[in-house]
Formats: sequence, structure tokens, C-alpha cells
Amino acid sequence: MARAIILMADSLGIGAAPDAEKFGDVGANTLAHLLQAYKDEKGQALDLPNLSKLGLIAACEAAGKETCAVAQTIEPSAAWGYAKELSSGKDTPSGHWEMAGVPVLFDWGYFPNTNPCFPQEFIDELCKRAEIPGILGNCYASGTTILEQLGEEHVQSGKPICYTSVDSVFQIAAHEQSFGLDKLYQVCEIARALLDEMNIGRVIARPFIGTSSADFIRTGNRRDYSVLPPSPTVLDKLANDGGEVISIGKIADIYAHQGITQKHKAPGLLNLLAKTSEVMDTAPDHSLIFTNLVDFDEKFGHRRNAVGYAEALAEFDAFLPEIIAKLKADDLLLVTADHGCDPTAEGTDHTREYVPVLAYTPGMSNTPLGERQSFADIGQTLAQWFDLDATQYGEGFKAEIKA
Repeated sequence: MARAIILMADSLGIGAAPDAEKFGDVGANTLAHLLQAYKDEKGQALDLPNLSKLGLIAACEAAGKETCAVAQTIEPSAAWGYAKELSSGKDTPSGHWEMAGVPVLFDWGYFPNTNPCFPQEFIDELCKRAEIPGILGNCYASGTTILEQLGEEHVQSGKPICYTSVDSVFQIAAHEQSFGLDKLYQVCEIARALLDEMNIGRVIARPFIGTSSADFIRTGNRRDYSVLPPSPTVLDKLANDGGEVISIGKIADIYAHQGITQKHKAPGLLNLLAKTSEVMDTAPDHSLIFTNLVDFDEKFGHRRNAVGYAEALAEFDAFLPEIIAKLKADDLLLVTADHGCDPTAEGTDHTREYVPVLAYTPGMSNTPLGERQSFADIGQTLAQWFDLDATQYGEGFKAEIKA
């Protein structure tokens, strides 16, 4: 029986989606623009031979209608295409759920871009239930900048830092030692329950350490509290069919731990990839290994660090042969993304973009998949791969892979 491995390159968009104007993202192209920024700064193009073989550059040039600045042109030996999003937002849960067969066709709740931005009755009830003296922030903010601005006051006052963005999210930052990690998680759980009525997609615990604003840094103990997907995903279908669904990184959090049978955490890009490789050694047939590579989004996209993003992508590329070498004859490797986060765009938010759809099984040749009408094509393909009931959305491409 078959296995599948998804490597979710979080935020690796490859060109503005047809509806990008609606989101203020005309001209966005995360991959093409970070590659150009790298070439401009370093004086030479980045080499991504393994991702190129999977079709990433071909997909980007087809989707974004612009040439990618890479060191060498390599013909793909995999199936490659690009997908646009059906879901109403450009957030993490929407992208992940849609690719598992459940697009988000409703509108999330959002907080207004005002200061303060959270309803006072919500804050009052949160403080009462969590037994905290108040909150700091109460605004739209960058997660790293707000630590510099309010981290020291938080440590002194015991008030957690609460902030949001254009996404449907309520984020809580707190110091692991002075405030306590368990206390932070408890506050997040209370906030999650209170925000259900507002249809806020995620509550995120953002723990950090350090002694002053000069050295505050987030830790790997982030935790996401998501609402449940509105209907069963392909993950649920596989788990209910006796298969293993193995989460690596924040995947379990994104799906509210629904349809997940095993969970593994690891800090940082290379550790997440190493854990994926390790799990491949023991994952049985009829299993899905699903890894979110969050560093691309969190450390580089949102921080508008195009060159750092490019260098991390090169690390990913260099690790890929280890993953590919472990593929069995009936294994399917999928590389994709959940949205864009163009590091050359204004602001710090996600960008509405096509995402790559790269699929490889041993022995494949160059197989263009073209433009896919939904991220759900990935979920439908997984349903076909595992001989599960079809998902409601998506057009599978198993036939092209196995042709």
C-alpha cells in the first residue's frame, strides 16, 4: 500500500493569483522576487537544482509570467503545476484546509485596524477568567517589533502582550520564565473559547525568552489553537480508514488535532526536515507524513528578509536528496505552499498568490499539470492515492502521475 509525504513550504507563493487585486497584492511573487533580491545583493544567482528538478522554477515562470533568477535551467523530472485558492482568505488555516479538500467558503471574523482593536468586553472577560492584571498591545503589530516595544513592560507588569494582523488571529506573547509557559497556554485556551462566537480562526501562543528588548527571542514552543475544519478532511478519511496521519511541526495545531494520529515537533527548518526523514524510516504503508516548514513564513516572509528566505530555500534544496532517496516505489512526494508572503512587498502580511503543486514518485518524467483551479486538487489526489472516498472539492491528478 502507498505512502505520501507533504512538504509544506509555508508562504512560498509563485505569482499573484487572478484575484490578487481584491487583496491588494497585484504583482506579488514571493519566489521570483526573493531570487532577484538574492542575485542583486550577492552578485550571482541562487542555485536550486533539486527543487528545479521537481518543477518549482517551471511552475513559477508559468504562474508568475516572469523569469526566475536561478543559476541553471533544469528540465523537471516530476509533475508540476500551480494552484489558485478558492478560499475567501489568504491565511494559514484556509490554505491548509483547502489542500486537504475543505476550502473555506465563509468569511472569517477579523479585528478592526484601530488602536485599541479588541472589544473591551472580550478583554475584560479574558482578564477575569485568566486572572491576569490586564493586557498590553491591543493593536495590529509585527510579532518581533512588539517584543522590542513591550517585552520589558510585560516582564515587569505580568500583563501578556496581545496583538493581531490582517489575518483572523489573536496572538498572545509572554515570557516563558517570568510569565510561565503553562500559564500562557491556559490564557490562550480561555481566549479560544471566548473567540469562537466571533469566528476568529486562530489563537496563537507566542512564547519568548531573553533578559531585555535587546535579546528577546521567540522559542520553539509556539502553539496554535485553531477552530475545527467545517467538514472532514482527507486527513480524517485516511485516519478513519486505519491509516497513519503523522504531523510534523504545526500541522496538528492547524487542523485542531483532528484527523492526526501521530505528532512530532522540531525547532527550525533543518530539524523539521531531519524529523521528516527520520519518520520516513518507520512510517508504515497507508500513511501520510505532513510537514510544515514554518521558517520561510515566520522568519523571512513576515520579516521581509528576502535574502535570508533565499538562503533558507537553498538549505531546503540541499536536504531534498535525503528525502527523495528514502522514497519507496509507491510513495508520493508533494511540495506545495499555503499562500504567499512576498518579502519585497509593503507591510508584513501574507500575499494572495498561486502556490506550487509539485508531485514526484520514483521513475517519473517531466509531467506538466498546468493551472489547478483549487488547492483541493492535492487533497483529491491523496484520496485517489490512498483509495479513499472522494473529497467534495478538487480534481485529482493521480492518473497523470501514474501514466
